[in-house]
Amino acid sequence: MTALKVLVACEYSGVVRDAFRRRGHHAWSCDLLPGEGEFSRYHRQNDALEEIRGEHWDLLIAHPPCTYLCNSGVRWLHTRPERWEQMREGAGFFRQILESDVDHIAVENPVMHKYAKELIGADFEFTQSVQPWQFGHGEIKRTCLSLKGLPKLQPTNIVDGRAPKVHHASPGPDRWKVRSRTYEGIGEAMADQWGRFVVEAKRSIPKTAHAPIWSEFYE
Repeated sequence: MTALKVLVACEYSGVVRDAFRRRGHHAWSCDLLPGEGEFSRYHRQNDALEEIRGEHWDLLIAHPPCTYLCNSGVRWLHTRPERWEQMREGAGFFRQILESDVDHIAVENPVMHKYAKELIGADFEFTQSVQPWQFGHGEIKRTCLSLKGLPKLQPTNIVDGRAPKVHHASPGPDRWKVRSRTYEGIGEAMADQWGRFVVEAKRSIPKTAHAPIWSEFYE
């Protein structure tokens, strides 16, 4: 199997990174928080844009912060003026990730409000949205994906259950972490489907003196 160089940006949990690692890919996660998960030694506690621009990546999957971009929090823009600037920073960060010099990119976020979309780009719209119950988890939590050079994610295990469990998580300092974790079934689908797609895409590119060579990537 051809091993890909994969960066999972803004991920502390390691769910997506570990799914790719278990399939033999050279996957790394990065976040400002310490890493968790089975392969936490492959986590870089650093700014995502520095990691993205610092070296070649075959595939970039990113989970940028959504606090000031998501539709569920739009009402606070009209009661907390300081959030407008925070929203602008968040939208700019999202746009920079999406415009990164990587051939295959997936950027994940909840449903955005119109102000964030306008800042990202006049014609910006998500490629698709997925639900946990399409991937083996009987829950509701709509996740939107912006894709560049990748196919839409296909459901793998549609199950019963339409409860918004993650939204009812107990209050506490770690509630946001529980709500931000990628569901394992979705992470496995990303590794299976996008991993295979990018491997095939790489194999179809004629080798040149300037083309990246996978064997040159070291742990």
